[in-house]
Amino acid sequence: MSTLKRKAAAGAGAEAKKAKQGNIMSFFGAPKSSPVGASGSSSAATATVPEPATPKFDKAKWAASLTPEQRQLLQLEIDTLHESWLGLLKDELVTKEFLELKRFLDRETAGGKKWFPPKEDVYSWSRHTPFSSVKIVILGQDPYHNHNQAHGLAFSVRPPTPAPPSLKNMYIALKNDYPLFTAPPNRGGLLTPWADRGVLMLNTCLTVRAHEANSHSNRGWERFTQRVIDLVAARRTRGVVFMAWGTPAGKRVLKVDGKRHLVLKSVHPSPLSASRGFFNCGHFRAANDWLAERYGEQGRVDWALGEAGSSVFGEEAGKKEEEDEFDGESVFDGDEVFDAADAAEKKKGAGKADAAVKAAVAVAAAAAGAGGKKVAAGVKEKEVVGEGAVSPRKGGAVAAGEDENVTPEVEA
Repeated sequence: MSTLKRKAAAGAGAEAKKAKQGNIMSFFGAPKSSPVGASGSSSAATATVPEPATPKFDKAKWAASLTPEQRQLLQLEIDTLHESWLGLLKDELVTKEFLELKRFLDRETAGGKKWFPPKEDVYSWSRHTPFSSVKIVILGQDPYHNHNQAHGLAFSVRPPTPAPPSLKNMYIALKNDYPLFTAPPNRGGLLTPWADRGVLMLNTCLTVRAHEANSHSNRGWERFTQRVIDLVAARRTRGVVFMAWGTPAGKRVLKVDGKRHLVLKSVHPSPLSASRGFFNCGHFRAANDWLAERYGEQGRVDWALGEAGSSVFGEEAGKKEEEDEFDGESVFDGDEVFDAADAAEKKKGAGKADAAVKAAVAVAAAAAGAGGKKVAAGVKEKEVVGEGAVSPRKGGAVAAGEDENVTPEVEA
């Protein structure tokens, strides 16, 4: 009986011990998972949201499903619209509004009307900037309507056409944001490097009759390009930058989620409005700062358009090189220490040699009298001219026959 009591007491003690351990755990509590983005900004949290996978698109199968008339009207889209965009826009292309737009363009061509850009360039924006590569969207309005200008990218012109006034003003704003920015050679305005780096330059209207501004507006392009904008805003969930310059462009981004994307608005870079705030809008740097927060520095866009190898980020590279300096004194290795010691020793030896030369000159001067003084004066004059500090002058003015291109001394 006493044995059973001892076992029962032992069991009760064990249960009490377990309960006590449980109380300790409940006091400290189990580790709690932090909510997404709790330790960072909301932008960092948004950046972790995966983008929806682009649906697989069978271009040949889709083209085969079109009616003969649709296939004939949409041949340009089938041949030249990048497949990443074609797969997303295929439903829009077969709407009655878009098909009527294509019939209108066919009538323009049949009637002998010249329109721009060349057919093969209407969708060049899609080929230079596939859907998955879009980082920044710059919205334009109407294509340029003169020869050798429009080629499918808003604001861009092909050489040898010089940069139009609006683009020149964009260069000024860029220079304010990035002092190392240089415009293309020969006053150029080709912006394909931007497009290849993820800048979607999209006009509201994609075609225009030659020499007639806005002649193809309200024919269906506005609906189509709005669909392009909406697709980027809806499917690029990690965020892109929209640059909307001018009132018409601002209206195109009204529905863009400002928490997911960065929307930058300003007056248009046209000479008629640029002075009212465009030059110092800071959009080019603001876009890169935002992209760097979302994607890291590799997510930025290099706006350089100058010679091959140029970059607007040169100043950042320079700062990194200065990181190896402390209190204005460069860090050097052991070899440099020995080199410095050798140089000091050589300098010391040179000083002794100079002293010997001066002693010899003094002896010669003492022996030759006035002639020695003349020699010493000649040595001194030669040393001064050789240093390039001041050229000797007769009477303090440039003498006849002297080189007037000698750089005079000026105050810094």
